[in-house]
Amino acid sequence: MSIACKAGWAVSAVLAAALGAGAYLFVIQGNTEPYEDGRTAILLSKDERNRVLGEMRALLEASKAITQAAVKGDMETVATEARAVGMVAAEGESPVLIAKLPLEFMTMGYSAHRAMDDLADLAGRSDDPLEILGALGEAMEICTGCHAGYRLGVEGQDEGS
Repeated sequence: MSIACKAGWAVSAVLAAALGAGAYLFVIQGNTEPYEDGRTAILLSKDERNRVLGEMRALLEASKAITQAAVKGDMETVATEARAVGMVAAEGESPVLIAKLPLEFMTMGYSAHRAMDDLADLAGRSDDPLEILGALGEAMEICTGCHAGYRLGVEGQDEGS
């Protein structure tokens, strides 16, 4: 094999490694940058940001409804509200949006949705409001952890949540 051919293979290997490392970092980090308050800013388009914030608002509104229903012993409403924001709410996300989200953020989001499905299942087995509220509190640990570590910004602008 000639020196030029060997050099070509070496350059190809270096480029492949660099591209692989870049793709790996993008998948893990998403479209992010450090933010001054210590959180990680996830940079999205306005529409993408509004979609994610809407999903978060739906989780919060469902948590309120679940709390109110559990206190009344209305496990049917607990199950209905929890199921509505379970994994079904995470279906059909845009691949472009998903590519911008850091892996940890996505993992936490899916965990929150799965926790709501688990809560709906629990409501079908239990009539104990304290058990339901305890499970809801555990699910909200995911939410507070996410908000403590991340903020949503708009690409090219200085704004967030």
